[in-house]
Amino acid sequence: MALNQTPVENYELRDPDVRLMLRVRDDDAAAFEELVARYQSRLITVLEQLVRKREQAEDLAQEVFLRVFRARKSYQPGAKFSTWLFTIANNVASNAKRSLARRREVNVSHRAQGDTPTDPLDQMALAASGQMPTRQLDRAERAEMVRAAIGALNERQRMALLLSKFEEMSYAEIAQAMDLSPQAVKSLLSRARCNLREVLEPYIAEGIKPGREQ
Repeated sequence: MALNQTPVENYELRDPDVRLMLRVRDDDAAAFEELVARYQSRLITVLEQLVRKREQAEDLAQEVFLRVFRARKSYQPGAKFSTWLFTIANNVASNAKRSLARRREVNVSHRAQGDTPTDPLDQMALAASGQMPTRQLDRAERAEMVRAAIGALNERQRMALLLSKFEEMSYAEIAQAMDLSPQAVKSLLSRARCNLREVLEPYIAEGIKPGREQ
């Protein structure tokens, strides 16, 4: 950053999405539509991993974008746009899960289409299987394995992992989005990777399904 640039000016210069959001602040509807187009799919993917239901994730994504629009007049680019957006998303998802917990509505079902190839944790499983050529997984097996791996992670671990691996955020950016310290994020990611490895490796290597006898 140049010495004569403020942090706000730096983000405006470096992040095209910040520039779009500043246009939204000035009531540019086309700029808002462009931000929605850029982030809607990614946002739904992250939210779906947190709330486990596609339809609810889509509803929550709409809520996130509604909050973005309502906050447009007070927007100040103190971070990358994606960091600010996923801060809102994390809050929206957390509020939704607390609301469900208060109503004791526990959903333990799995989606029949859990093997969609655009699922980021499905992609992780596929990459892992490629690194272990002793056993190749078909899509149905991979979907079952990924669901088990997701179940091994708590909500905060899933959020940190998704932001790190698939949004490519730094520890500092994830910390800002999740209202944690960078050290806490580092610890979360370490535990998440260990948990994933414990679930994924035995199944990929030898076909041992989580929670079942071989």
